[in-house]
Amino acid sequence: MGAVRSAGASDEGGGTLSGVAGRGPGAARGTDAGRGTGAARGTDAGRGTGAARGTDAGRGTGAARGTGGRSGVALWPVGLVVAGLACQEIGASFAVALFPTVGALGMVTLRLVFSAIVLMLVCRPRLTGYSRSDWMIVIAFGLVVGGMNMLFYTALDRLPLGTTVTIEVLGPLILSVVVTRRASAWLWAVLAFAGVILLSQGGASALDPIGVAFAAGTGVFWAAYILLSARTGQRFPKLDGIAIAMVVGGVMSLPFGLLTSGVILVQPNVLLLGLAVALLSSTIPYAFELLALRRIPEATFSVLMSLAPAIAALAGLVILGQALTGVEALAIALVIAASIGAVRAASLRARRAAPPAPSAAPAAPPAPAEPLA
Repeated sequence: MGAVRSAGASDEGGGTLSGVAGRGPGAARGTDAGRGTGAARGTDAGRGTGAARGTDAGRGTGAARGTGGRSGVALWPVGLVVAGLACQEIGASFAVALFPTVGALGMVTLRLVFSAIVLMLVCRPRLTGYSRSDWMIVIAFGLVVGGMNMLFYTALDRLPLGTTVTIEVLGPLILSVVVTRRASAWLWAVLAFAGVILLSQGGASALDPIGVAFAAGTGVFWAAYILLSARTGQRFPKLDGIAIAMVVGGVMSLPFGLLTSGVILVQPNVLLLGLAVALLSSTIPYAFELLALRRIPEATFSVLMSLAPAIAALAGLVILGQALTGVEALAIALVIAASIGAVRAASLRARRAAPPAPSAAPAAPPAPAEPLA
């Protein structure tokens, strides 16, 4: 939902939660399944090849893992990840502010259609040379993208932003626990569920059960998104899969948006605001994450993405006036702790399972930092 905001982790058990952008930037995470077609993250959860990991076999000699390799992580890429998360949640806050005008489903249509237009213009995907099974996978991926966004925005219409993001995180978290295949990993799932139960008791008024159901459904679609993004990335190069899937999602959402909002969707001021939401929720976070993943380890990225519920709660407070009680803040902290724990446990398992690196010549010096422009 748009990440975040790891598709590849579904195969390896190593970092499924880096997709906490899966929603994340709309659908930026995952079209290349972490097997990497070259875009550092735009297609997955940081398992890209050439840009993010490929220069040193993904072991972090400097070019892909940060300017200091294992000795430290540069601060500016961390700032980019946090800024991308902030843009994503600010975009969601602006979307909520537009609900009285266009409704939740109308907002979904605006976001997906504009995101699809931007991606098609930037990526210019190839549309020939694919098999029927390839098209079935990418269409299924697009339907999941559309369904995930529709559920998320419908939940936002009934629940605070921070609460919605906290509940939906359960989807990729449980997927991460399942693929880790260790009983101890379920402790993180239990901790997360405890946080959600506490969250339901923390407000002055009970949470809307329908909103909770929509948020939980978003989590289920998010887990499906992670799995399908891996398969899409294996069949489509670069960002082609996500661009095509976004078109499918936009077309899927169009009838719902038109039926609920009507011609108001095509008013110039509404179109401009919809474009702004699409840029904030998708395009800018994509770019920031792409740059950041060329300089920080995947594990660091995944932990940072686990902060999404806290940033969402802060955006809801500042922009929408959605204040939190102490109990609600504690509940969100429990879910964040569970997310970070699951990420670190999966990363540790992946490192232990990885074959030892062969002896080789001394590593090349770190590549110079790429300009932000």
